[in-house]
Amino acid sequence: NNFVLSVACKVVLWGQTTEELHQRLYTHPIRDWEGRAPHAYGDIIYSSVVFTHNSCTKVMSERYLVLFSFHLLILALDKSTCEFIYEGILPLSAIEVRVISQHDPHAPHMFEISGLMVDSKSFICTSAAEHRIWIEKLEDRRCKSLKQQLSPSHSALSYLLPCDESWKREELKRYLLKSPILQWEGSPIQHMGQPGYLSLVHISNTQRLVMWVCLLQGPQERLLVLFPMDLLILSVDSQRLWVKYEGRLPRKSIRAQERSARHGRLEFEITGDFMEALLVSCTYPEDYQSWIFQLQQPEKTIAFPNHTPPPLIPKKRRS
Repeated sequence: NNFVLSVACKVVLWGQTTEELHQRLYTHPIRDWEGRAPHAYGDIIYSSVVFTHNSCTKVMSERYLVLFSFHLLILALDKSTCEFIYEGILPLSAIEVRVISQHDPHAPHMFEISGLMVDSKSFICTSAAEHRIWIEKLEDRRCKSLKQQLSPSHSALSYLLPCDESWKREELKRYLLKSPILQWEGSPIQHMGQPGYLSLVHISNTQRLVMWVCLLQGPQERLLVLFPMDLLILSVDSQRLWVKYEGRLPRKSIRAQERSARHGRLEFEITGDFMEALLVSCTYPEDYQSWIFQLQQPEKTIAFPNHTPPPLIPKKRRS
């Protein structure tokens, strides 16, 4: 961990630190890029300069490897223009990682990736410590990818939903803070503070909520995200490619009430000033218990970042 932290602050390429290069990957165009934008692949777990090794020609070429949550991005370098050049992005669920013998003097710090749909590629790391990090992180992320049993072409969002494991929740929180949210209104989501809890739910039995939430017709899948001062309501498309803003509710103005009359159902109502009750249905008991606990907390002083704007009145939509 200390090695990873020191690398993040160290100048590694073109006068930029690892952290600056990560930001650049999200915000600057990459030559010959194909497919979805980089932010669709989620968090950057690790990256570094490596060398490719051609076993036939013995030629070594510099590359920049980027490990996303569920994909491995390979970039060539144009040093004359300080540009990244897209060479491919591989789903971790479709590759295998093999350590080349450390006893081979001609293959120090080398590993190989291969797969049914992938030509074998060998990479040489710049140090033993970096080699160890790559192997550990690749294997960890591969295991998590294989558990999802989804198409390798899916975006990071499809791997993280449903967020039924703690590691998925944590990565989804970071994803929401970094990725664009369609039809967002007001100041950036980062100004809302750190998300505390989130889960997919179904919201039903609603009429137009005065001033706050759009008109819903029938049960609607929603992603609820609890911030220090607000409950954020988002929707996700059926293919799990994008997130859309639906509204937000100030925590100080809402309450959660258990639906004890409906035995066996994981449902509760959100009520508040100037709004009709929202009936919320959870899929998992732990989600139900967490929401009841969080939303029934007594009033207390909640710390939030400086310069946080007051709660925003969400958009109203016409039916």
